[in-house]
Amino acid sequence: MPDRLPSLTSLRAFEAAARHMSFAKAADELFVTPAALSYQIKSLESELGHPLFRRLNRAVELTEAGRMLAPATRDAFGKLMSAWRDVRRLQDTGILTVTAGPAFTAKWLAPRMYDFAQAHPEIELRFVAGLRLADFDRDEVDVAIRFGLEADDSLHAEPLIEEWVTPMMTPQMAEHIKEPADLKDAILVHDESMSSVSDEGSWANWTKVQGIDIDTSHGPRFSQADHALDAAMSGAGVVLGRVSLAARAMEAGRLVAPFELGIIVSPKFRFVCPKGNETLPKIAAFHDWVLQEISQSGKFRAERKMVHAADIV
Repeated sequence: MPDRLPSLTSLRAFEAAARHMSFAKAADELFVTPAALSYQIKSLESELGHPLFRRLNRAVELTEAGRMLAPATRDAFGKLMSAWRDVRRLQDTGILTVTAGPAFTAKWLAPRMYDFAQAHPEIELRFVAGLRLADFDRDEVDVAIRFGLEADDSLHAEPLIEEWVTPMMTPQMAEHIKEPADLKDAILVHDESMSSVSDEGSWANWTKVQGIDIDTSHGPRFSQADHALDAAMSGAGVVLGRVSLAARAMEAGRLVAPFELGIIVSPKFRFVCPKGNETLPKIAAFHDWVLQEISQSGKFRAERKMVHAADIV
């Protein structure tokens, strides 16, 4: 038997059929007719000299030969697709796809998109908002900005922002809440966006360090940080807000943070991409721009008493 590979077309037909265990579904995926797909598989079986499928009534199953071939073809086409996507990204220098959580996308990225476009008109930003961890090959994503405690060592992951929280409210509400103790009569808005990672950014922690004894169990609770900030901006109450996400609202005067105490939490935002890709021009440009924007929010820490949540006993 000559030691050569059959056509990639027939192998691709087999791989799809073995993955779906259906000729019809495989044909749909490959945009061919079931008859054409069946012909490709029969050609492969003829060249091999062994059947790869048992044709049953309205179903198929792999033969022993098919079970031996299926994992290798699946891995081979997966690697080929991954390499193809990587090469396309290298050529496609004008589009940068960034994924981040919904709150960071809404409160940090989106308000600054015009600024980035002005600074880098040659790059078109595309945002994918979601909390699911990015698979850079499958999702065709260039950069992920993720919030958490630990980084994936298999990726380039660089800390961006040291997150901290402090009470925030509308300027009108601040006219009546002048001291931390005045919070006892306020509606406390709870941002629980960090709860699955850490409970450090809680009202209970802040009031403990501040040295005031008030009931922090009441008030509306939001699973998304941007929703909690929106509630505070509407005047619904006082939120223990994440400063990175509230910076634009504070700059515009829609929210104020009148108290000195801020609590630094352990989870961090990180700039994540495949190792080696951080040097690609479009990713490096976005990275440098993000760091420049972050540096401008440091002014909100001036003359504040900052306490690390990890040091709270």
